[in-house]
Amino acid sequence: MSTGSWRDIILREFIPNVSKLTIVSDPDDLLTEERLSVELKNRSFDLIDFNDPVEFRYAYESGYRSLWDQGIQTKQGVILRLHNSELDDLPNDLLKAGRTLSLNLGAIFPNLSYSVIEKLDRSFLDELYDAQIKYSPNKLGDNATKDFILLHVFEIAANLINNDVELLRTLLRIHYNKVKIPPVLCNRLVQLLKDNNHFHDWPLDTIVSDDGAFFAFLQERWPFFLDILVHGNQIIKETSAYNLKYTGPITLPFDHEDIRIYVDNLFVEGKLIPVQKTDISIESNPWIISGISKTHDTDPKLRINSLIDILEKTLHASEFRYSEWIDFAMKWAELRALIHTTDQKEKLEKFNQISDLVNTNFTNWLISHYASLINLPPTNPAMLHHVPRCMARELESDGDIKLALVVVDGLSLDQWVTVKKVLHEKDPDLVVRESATFAWIPTLTSVSRQAVFSGRPPIYYPKSINTTNNESNLWRQFWEEIGISRLEIGYRRSLGDGNVSEILDEILNIDQTKIIGLVVDKVDKIMHGMQLGAPGMHNQIRQWCKEGFLSSLIEYLLDHDYQVWLTSDHGNIECSGKGSPSEGAIAETRGERVRVYPTPELRDSVAKTLPFAVKWNPIGLPPAYFPLVAQGSDAFVKEGEVIVGHGGISIEEVIVPLVTFEKRTH
Repeated sequence: MSTGSWRDIILREFIPNVSKLTIVSDPDDLLTEERLSVELKNRSFDLIDFNDPVEFRYAYESGYRSLWDQGIQTKQGVILRLHNSELDDLPNDLLKAGRTLSLNLGAIFPNLSYSVIEKLDRSFLDELYDAQIKYSPNKLGDNATKDFILLHVFEIAANLINNDVELLRTLLRIHYNKVKIPPVLCNRLVQLLKDNNHFHDWPLDTIVSDDGAFFAFLQERWPFFLDILVHGNQIIKETSAYNLKYTGPITLPFDHEDIRIYVDNLFVEGKLIPVQKTDISIESNPWIISGISKTHDTDPKLRINSLIDILEKTLHASEFRYSEWIDFAMKWAELRALIHTTDQKEKLEKFNQISDLVNTNFTNWLISHYASLINLPPTNPAMLHHVPRCMARELESDGDIKLALVVVDGLSLDQWVTVKKVLHEKDPDLVVRESATFAWIPTLTSVSRQAVFSGRPPIYYPKSINTTNNESNLWRQFWEEIGISRLEIGYRRSLGDGNVSEILDEILNIDQTKIIGLVVDKVDKIMHGMQLGAPGMHNQIRQWCKEGFLSSLIEYLLDHDYQVWLTSDHGNIECSGKGSPSEGAIAETRGERVRVYPTPELRDSVAKTLPFAVKWNPIGLPPAYFPLVAQGSDAFVKEGEVIVGHGGISIEEVIVPLVTFEKRTH
């Protein structure tokens, strides 16, 4: 377009070498938008958020100001970004040292309702800006703005949705593709759909906005649909026979051509779970095969082939956003889980080829885009330190809720697939909402787990960067700063075995504790003792889950009215040795997947002998912390030795599960 993009309006304000310090009022988080953030980095601007004056002073003074005062010229200009603060609230020395700017969405979209567009995920601003240029809307009110966005950004014309097929197709497109429609627009869509009397019995308030509820809604109806295929219309009319939680039509048009194209993928990717039906003819209805489980799971070869096809097509798509890598990683995890839990040796060569390509592409993307994730808003947590911030927002919207964060140390996404299956077997009424987020690099427990509990990048806990002994204090400090009493905050680590009730009753005043942080380290212990590779990891994790500790923990927390979040600090990967560096004592951390050095010169000298390793730019890390990380499935151990490790760069280690739970009630 000749008019360019909305980013161009902002970027023309940022010319390199105009000013060392630029102070920007950015209440709408425009500077943190992924592509804009990358472009600013390419123009040699470093972005620092002014959330806490002490933290900012530490980052600014140690990283920039002290160098400038010594007359050392740096390539980087600094952008000091204010989200909630006013420019006049800044210290005088900063205002004198830098130029000031103010950015807001209202200036970019002057004819649209600001109260609506501010709720829109910044990844959709491109489509909105293009629509504004193309259609030149007059001044629009709230509802007109909502309808404009629904139509031109999300391609939803609510007035044209007039039957079950059209509604189901729309909801599948939204939820299967993980389209982030903000609540204000979901509410508008629900309002418009309710105006159509055809949908009066659909649970629209729940399934339009909540993908977990939507897939649970479909899961309930799938067995009923299969019964219709077997018995025709000679079916039980009484809905109670199907133990339904969600109201709405019992019969859904799964067999319509517009819906069938989704059905196979829903089961292949694990969004729906196959059901047992021994009396149904697969031959006459071959399209339903992925949704049928007989005495054993559906032939894993079918799912593996389907997943490989889906993933290979995705890999050849255009440049990924971080959210697209998360979506890819969740599909990749389903494939890895199948490969490692079934005897499919003939598929290993193809799988390994794709794995190498995946991690090469992922590493290249991380090198240029990882820094842009750090300051993203925590609405949809892109990184682990966003998780407690997102939980805090839940508390702001409902001050009466209780929150529990369970960190399963070392759990990778593909191992979560195995865990989820066991949890579902133990409790079919457990509703799981799945996503994923980025761990900190290097993917070490002391680096990444502290980020989860502190809500901060590692640069802000330099003294404890090599230990986890301070994370209890970091967890309490985070919640105390937003007004929670220390007596209402609980923390416990080293969990994984024993009687959940006895353990938690002993350490927590469950009636008083409002915020709980828990570390389950069983998976990490399994990993560090593993000699049977990735299949052995899955087998032992499955056996541990069947013993019931994790399911009992989740049930205990839900029964005590906690909103339960589960994540991991890093994943793990089966890898083989490419040689260990001969470095004496110069490395401060000597892991199988990462080495950390006190200076870039020392790191670079070792890197010359290890061409498979990446000199990781210490993004968000403390001073004197320079990692050399193994990528893909390589390791700093003797040639040919096979281990399961973590600390490096691979999609398996970096993208970790982020899950919430609720109980399905009937």
